[in-house]
Amino acid sequence: MGNRLQPRRKAGLIALFFGIVAVSGLVPLTRAPLGNQPVVARRPTGAPQLIAYAPLPVMEGAECEWIPASASGSLLAAMQQERATGSSGQARLGETATRAPLRVIRDRYASYSSVAVDVARNEVVMTDENLFSILVYDRTTNTPPSAVMSEPKRMIAGLKTEIEFQCGLYIDPGSGDIYAVNNDTVDKLVIFSRQAKGDVPPDRHLETPHGTFGIAVAEQAQELFLTIQHDAAIVVYKKMAQGDEAPIRMLQGDRTRLADPHGIAIDEKNGLMFDTNHGSVHAVNPEIVEEGRRREVKPNWPLNRAYAVPGSGKMLPPSIAVYSLQASGNTAPLRVMEGPKTQMNWPTGISFDPERNEIFVANDASDAVLVFDASASGDAAPIRVLQGPKSLVKNPTGVFVDVKNDELWVTNFGNHTAAVYRRSASGDTPPLRVIRSAPAGKSALMIGNPGAIAYDTKREEILVPN
Repeated sequence: MGNRLQPRRKAGLIALFFGIVAVSGLVPLTRAPLGNQPVVARRPTGAPQLIAYAPLPVMEGAECEWIPASASGSLLAAMQQERATGSSGQARLGETATRAPLRVIRDRYASYSSVAVDVARNEVVMTDENLFSILVYDRTTNTPPSAVMSEPKRMIAGLKTEIEFQCGLYIDPGSGDIYAVNNDTVDKLVIFSRQAKGDVPPDRHLETPHGTFGIAVAEQAQELFLTIQHDAAIVVYKKMAQGDEAPIRMLQGDRTRLADPHGIAIDEKNGLMFDTNHGSVHAVNPEIVEEGRRREVKPNWPLNRAYAVPGSGKMLPPSIAVYSLQASGNTAPLRVMEGPKTQMNWPTGISFDPERNEIFVANDASDAVLVFDASASGDAAPIRVLQGPKSLVKNPTGVFVDVKNDELWVTNFGNHTAAVYRRSASGDTPPLRVIRSAPAGKSALMIGNPGAIAYDTKREEILVPN
């Protein structure tokens, strides 16, 4: 999920090695007699030390081995002999592949990332970014305090589903079809009928730019809007697009003020769209923009990071940008909400209330839901804030306003819950109902697509960037 940030195996092992080097420093190995494994010189807690190592897997092409300048002639000869025969290295590789871990850090429970209510059928649908599933519950489900979890009515999960790291969700109000956005490893929007369950392929899919996050649909215009995180863009498709169809228009460029966009919401009556921005952005080299556009195999396809100016990355304030629904190209927003009074910090999911002209924002880093007047601009304070231990709001990433039932839904990535409130809820207000995927009080590990690991020897902590 946002920021729960392709081959990964080689990169992950290299990151593991250099992460340990960066945090701990390498510890000299005590040389053992030839033919034996090196012995790790264990040092007292708090001192730099190498905890473990494993050989890299054999890659295609020539394998490059690092040999220290201080290596003795006999050691060098032994390493060269090993490489020539391959026997010892292959044996160690086999041992590593079958070696059981001492322990495993993982979350065995679903972590809700986005939510949408099918008001016509009285069901609520949630995506699970941890176990890669889509879960469907009765809207009125309320997990008892003593229960381990609430069982969903239906679950879509498995290899055939093409689901991975879903972070955006839309329910077709007519058919009940489920549109789920994959953010990272599978660049597809997958669409399932409301009867789908189990390990089934999607009814259709749409190939999307890498890093797609949020989704919204303008039903009157039959257009589908997607935010693109890493390349700071919004692409618009025909609603029923599928396969490798190209977007019909795109918003991207320095004037757009898009900066790591996440959530998106639509006010179709007034012809507006709102997007939330975390703030990270890079400049694009103007001299190669046109060349890049010509090279793209599809029209209206965002320029990727290959066109970034090296060293141009920067962090802008988190923001909500407002555009015309017809905006395209390098078009500036109509207005922007940003500044310290907004209290925004990793604004992620966003939902629009057409009756009250309000926008609801899941503010991930401050454990809050911020509610703004949809007409606000500049450094505008929220008109109310839902936040506090009784509210159960913890690292919220998804919000949904159910106007028909006068309810607000919030998915909390930090505690395995989806909580329901009155639309007017503010302060430290307990939810009306809670759907849990884990035992009460069970903290979520919030491991979302980890790309590296390091060990802090001083604090004896494992560091995992997501």
